[in-house]
Amino acid sequence: MGRGWILALIVVVLMGSRWVAGFAIEYEWWHEMGQVETWIQMLSYGSVPVIGAGLLAFLAFWLAHARGMKHAGTGLREHPGYAKLATFVALLLATLVAVSTVDSWTVVRWFGGHGLDSGAWRDPVFGHPLSFYFFDLPFLGVILRYLLTVSVVAALAHWLTARGWSLKDQLPDWNPQEGIKLDMGSFSLHGALDSGFLRGIAVFFLAAWAGKFYLDRYDLLLDDHGSLVGVDWVSENLTLPLLWLNIGAALIAAAGILMRKPKMLLLLVATYVLLVAAPMVVTTVYVRPSEITIQKPYIKRHIEATRAAYGLGTRTKEIDYAAKLEAPIDFSKHRQLLDNVRLWDWRAFHDTVTQIQALRPYYVFHDSDVDRYQVDGQLRQVLVTPREIDVAQLPGDARARWINPHFIYTHGYGMVVAEAARITKEGLPLLLVQDAPAVVKTPSLKLTRPELYYGEVSHDPVFVHTKQPEFNYPSGAGNVETRYEGKGGFPISSIPMRLAAALSTGDWNILLTSYLAPESRMMIRRKVRDRLAAMAGFVVWDADPYLVITKEGRLMWMVDGYTTSDAHPYSRAFDLGDVGRINYIRNSVKATVDAYDGSVNLFAFGEHDPLLAAYQKLFPKLIKPWSAMPDDLKAHARYPELIFRLQAEVYRTYHMTNPEAFFNKEDQWDIARNLNGPSGKPEPVAPTYVVATLPGSDEPEFLLMTTFTPRNKDNLIGVMVARCDGAALGELQFLQLSKQELIFGPMQIEARISQDQNISKDLTLWNQQGSQVLRGQMLVLPVENTLLYIEPIYIQASEARMPQLKKVVVAMGNRLIYTDTYEQALSELTGTPIPAPQGKGQPVSAGSGTPPSPGSATQDAANRLKDEIQAHLKRYKELMAQGQFAEAGKEIEALDRLARQR
Repeated sequence: MGRGWILALIVVVLMGSRWVAGFAIEYEWWHEMGQVETWIQMLSYGSVPVIGAGLLAFLAFWLAHARGMKHAGTGLREHPGYAKLATFVALLLATLVAVSTVDSWTVVRWFGGHGLDSGAWRDPVFGHPLSFYFFDLPFLGVILRYLLTVSVVAALAHWLTARGWSLKDQLPDWNPQEGIKLDMGSFSLHGALDSGFLRGIAVFFLAAWAGKFYLDRYDLLLDDHGSLVGVDWVSENLTLPLLWLNIGAALIAAAGILMRKPKMLLLLVATYVLLVAAPMVVTTVYVRPSEITIQKPYIKRHIEATRAAYGLGTRTKEIDYAAKLEAPIDFSKHRQLLDNVRLWDWRAFHDTVTQIQALRPYYVFHDSDVDRYQVDGQLRQVLVTPREIDVAQLPGDARARWINPHFIYTHGYGMVVAEAARITKEGLPLLLVQDAPAVVKTPSLKLTRPELYYGEVSHDPVFVHTKQPEFNYPSGAGNVETRYEGKGGFPISSIPMRLAAALSTGDWNILLTSYLAPESRMMIRRKVRDRLAAMAGFVVWDADPYLVITKEGRLMWMVDGYTTSDAHPYSRAFDLGDVGRINYIRNSVKATVDAYDGSVNLFAFGEHDPLLAAYQKLFPKLIKPWSAMPDDLKAHARYPELIFRLQAEVYRTYHMTNPEAFFNKEDQWDIARNLNGPSGKPEPVAPTYVVATLPGSDEPEFLLMTTFTPRNKDNLIGVMVARCDGAALGELQFLQLSKQELIFGPMQIEARISQDQNISKDLTLWNQQGSQVLRGQMLVLPVENTLLYIEPIYIQASEARMPQLKKVVVAMGNRLIYTDTYEQALSELTGTPIPAPQGKGQPVSAGSGTPPSPGSATQDAANRLKDEIQAHLKRYKELMAQGQFAEAGKEIEALDRLARQR
């Protein structure tokens, strides 16, 4: 017995010590973040409501138990040992009830959001604001669930206690011949009403049940009827009155219990059956035969509410875009736009950079992002990918040495930045930032802190300011080492903190190592999303952080955050991956994380959001106003792809605001398709960041764009654009094309590319002989009153994946231009000589540089003609060697045309 107690004590001490150690580490981390006050608030918000509910439930259960014993003719004072056990059971039961029925954050959100101004929107049936459905109604639901559960458990506790002690009094009548004489009538439920306490609980339960029917009225606002979500004709004219009837029946039944007339419960049963059956019958017999006529005003409510819930109301413009199939393009007028056409698909760029810039096997480029910078005074679209360390890629023996991942390989180094619209003569990206140490090739950018201690691939924990120098970057056959100079992490040198770290991580090497110095610091939660989730878990954080270079040359991660709900009345719910089904979303927060010291800042963004306002009230120190974000970071804020995809999915149906058209799905759209996916099969186009101009504007801006086609068709019907620059950030524009004129969609252009004899032969040839073709994502750019289609084509080896830009396809209307370079295609399309790339290995700009003088333009045209002649001659020789004489003849015809053109 003594050994058992000792073992139990040891287990408790170990578990308790680990909890204390974890608590100490948490405190140090929140202290590092400068948010200890926020942490204390989170702890209290997460526990106080449950503790309070548990204590109230315990009081109810203890009282029910005591009254049950009194009903049986005994009391707790007469049985002190039993009283202690019963008190413990009541406390345990109360804890289970509180934990299972009370959602602390629902209660806390009510305190934060109750009474806040949530805008002018009111639901058309009950007239409540949005805050009522986000805060008040969920809180009332928690209270009702809690009260119903407590009343049921208390009633059972009272009844079982009374009957159990009554049974105990009969046990002395036992004898071996006759057995135990039990009065089973004491277990009759009819007799339960003899107890005033039990009658009181039953009355309370029925009153709470009436409250449930009252709240059920609001559930009608989320009912899915197929053609609409929310209150429909049957709900408004039949279900709502029947719910009031059930409320009255529940209160009458409560009065019947109070007057010892339990048969009045049958009235509640009858009204509930009517509530279930009548709406189904009326829907089938009356509504369905004339559904569109009857449901028309309710469908209109549903459309308006769904558009508002997904941010398709304010800051949204729908523009009739009278696009023509073909129209002349003035190159000089649209030079900035055409200079920024993205020739590098992010997949091809990522594969190429991985081959030419990884430097060591343990360096990885986790993701590539599209951004924009002012380069040499002009807005330039760039591709950015950070160079991070993945310790899992270290050789097996190096990975197994504890010191390597924790003290030496602590951080990534630098990034690769390339202009999206420029290539070298070898078909490779033109890099603006590259290598280690970092080489910056433009005075418009500077990089003073290239080390990445916080990122997307970072591992935990690492220790800095130690006796062991850290690996910084490779140099020839050796390595360059460094020591951390920032403020990231928290002190770890003291024995208590080392013990706490060892206990919380389960790694005793932290306590035993001799590499820690008095100034040493421990870094945890180094993954950007993990860091943000720990600090503000009530925000849904975007899965795609992107890296920005500040004007001081530091590297800063930017991440978009969302507030979501599933309680917006009348709104259709959509699936949002790991978050689940939602029917309301806002991009309410934008966060920055310093890649060197891990400091985090959260900024409120966008239109008024009641959810964010509630959290700002609950955590006043956590979220800063948008005006507090530095201007150089604001310049890189963007419209997030996640919410854009969701809005596009909503808009393809909810652009129909006419209830009849919506009901019949007369004009439903699809996301346009193309062929650039890994499968090689038609797939919905991914939203694309581009630098382009909007109709009616000559100023290029950074945009996020996608396209729509009519359902089961491939011609273009609409273009969705999100603006990302300056005061326009967050604005949506929908370019709605005419239904009377056919405008080609991406898939139709893809089909024309595949059907073109010259192109298809090249693609077939390149997909053999150990190489394969990678077709880039097709860009669809509005240029004045027409649309320009651009698709880069890359070739890569089957084994070493390093795509090189081989060809460019430019299309407009019925014109399809297939050339070696973008400049050649653009020159042929516009009829304007475009400067050709000069010098091997020099950058090829999409129309970059100053306008050529007449003399240089003539020389450029002559050089371009010479290049085309050489290309046709080369192609002629290849075809003759392959025995394709007919196709070789076509090359001779092309040469003849060029000669006449000259």
